[in-house]
Amino acid sequence: MAIDASAYIAPTARVHPEAAIGAGTRVGEFCVIEADVAIGSGCVLEPYVYVKRWTTLGDENEISAGTVLGTDPLDKGFKGERSYLRIGNRNKIREHYTISRGTQPESETRIGDGNYIMTSGHIAHNCTIGDHVVIASCALVAGHAEVESQAFLSGGVVVHQYSRIGRLAMVGGNTRVNSDLPPYFLYSDFNVAAKGLNTVGLKRAGFATAEMRPLKTAYRLLYRSGLKQEEALRRIEREAPSEHTRHLVAFARASKRGICRESRQTHTDE
Repeated sequence: MAIDASAYIAPTARVHPEAAIGAGTRVGEFCVIEADVAIGSGCVLEPYVYVKRWTTLGDENEISAGTVLGTDPLDKGFKGERSYLRIGNRNKIREHYTISRGTQPESETRIGDGNYIMTSGHIAHNCTIGDHVVIASCALVAGHAEVESQAFLSGGVVVHQYSRIGRLAMVGGNTRVNSDLPPYFLYSDFNVAAKGLNTVGLKRAGFATAEMRPLKTAYRLLYRSGLKQEEALRRIEREAPSEHTRHLVAFARASKRGICRESRQTHTDE
């Protein structure tokens, strides 16, 4: 491992000689980078960032002050064996954030590309975060959770261990996620409940009206038809076939925790 000649290391930073730092990366004052860390090119580490052993960052990541990457898992079963945190490219991780590595030997926590992770939160051991996810301030993601690409977690969201959040799902602030959330829908309430199609998020992602129409049908069949789940999924396959509804059906069928239900209090326009 080596530090590229074009990288900048602040005088007060401490970089282990067995760490690798890529071209053009800037390591700020009072940062600590342990052995067996690899940081790609064009990254920026603001002051007081701590990157612990067996952490890998790709290129063009921006890590803000006070963040700790690769922390030991917050898991009483952890015995100190080697495990990993792997972070992709072009992520922004803001101030005072912590992300743990895996619990089991040789397991990993994985963060994809292009994510925006805001301040003062935690992503726990063995989580998988997709690409272009937004996780707002003070959100907490427990161990073994999975967040698919382009999902949006608002401030104060708490995600229970082993929960799954689907692609382009939007979770409102201070929501407790203790079941699986199918993709493309809106969710809120303290006990998470479905609220309709994530129309704004889908439009921002470039979905045309024709692409959203089958998803509206899917929402109605899954949540408002009174059908049992498997029958609703079969009808979605027959009546609203599309690339996105196929992903929705596969997500629901793969759920081990069970998917969340719709709120009985209010119905919003999906």
